Amino acid sequence: MPTADVPLRKLGFLTIGTFDGDDPRPGMEALLTQIQLGEDLGFDSAWLRHRHLQHGVSSPVAIMAAASQRTSRIELGTAVTPLAWENPLRLAEDLATVDLLSGGRVNPGISVGPPMRWDDVKDVLYPDTADVEDFSYTRVDRFLRAVGGEPVATAGTQGIEVFSDRVQPHSPGLRERVWYGAGSLRSATWAAEQGLNLLTSSVVTGATGTDFAAIQGEQIAAYLDRNPDGRVSQGLVVVPTDTATAAQREKYAAYAAARLPRTREPQGPGKLLFAPDLVGTSEQIAEQLHAHAGFRQVTEVAFALPFSFDHEDYVQILTDTATRLGPALGWQPAG
Repeated sequence: MPTADVPLRKLGFLTIGTFDGDDPRPGMEALLTQIQLGEDLGFDSAWLRHRHLQHGVSSPVAIMAAASQRTSRIELGTAVTPLAWENPLRLAEDLATVDLLSGGRVNPGISVGPPMRWDDVKDVLYPDTADVEDFSYTRVDRFLRAVGGEPVATAGTQGIEVFSDRVQPHSPGLRERVWYGAGSLRSATWAAEQGLNLLTSSVVTGATGTDFAAIQGEQIAAYLDRNPDGRVSQGLVVVPTDTATAAQREKYAAYAAARLPRTREPQGPGKLLFAPDLVGTSEQIAEQLHAHAGFRQVTEVAFALPFSFDHEDYVQILTDTATRLGPALGWQPAG
């Protein structure tokens, strides 16, 4: 576990890949450039977050497919894919295809629950079945069976057409690289019982207190108690400023300050509690992380990039993370 004496094993980054709605391609190209930079800097993984009906990545599988052809080593993941927007069988086909094209580098991160803005999208997303769609853990089970190569139909032939009983293509090993995005003690425990890897982030749900680190630490401990061999990754918003310009430091500080009020008490009916963004020198951030009850129990991280920054900001943050913060945490670049 990454204390001051135990090194961090894997370092990744997470992004939503913002773009201009009137001219999306430059933003998408910038995202692919950032993933390539991540590989060059030795990052172990790059993760994409879904942003449906927003100016961000709505199709991580397509982005991963493109990135897989521009990189050779860095792992590519989703953090997370909300299964409520997906057909589990079709998603399994797409992920297996990209996993094979990438040489086995895909890490599917998934979650369940009704889609965000359900009342606004249900008539378009599920015009005939909205009232009967199952957004429970059963949807995860459907996905795991499909991606794991279990039978989903009857094999046979129709005329000259030959049909398989399982999703094609099948990518061996992909099932073992599935992660579950959990924000509550219940979901973290359930993920452990299913043999899924655990993705934690900068938000917990159902919070009854205000100590984010303690709550997240309790969730990770419960997971590891039930699945000690499972992988756990933490995804706090982390912004090192070692080589940032004065203007960048001012921008980063203002960004974190604007988001700070939501970290002081649980928000909304879901009682969401957010972690404060960590902004400062790599030395300062490393000291904070080594004292964090969640971070002290993980050996992998996928630090989240802030939203709505410029490409040059992301280049500086990624570079400082890989060349200064990572080494301060005992991490060594891959490759």
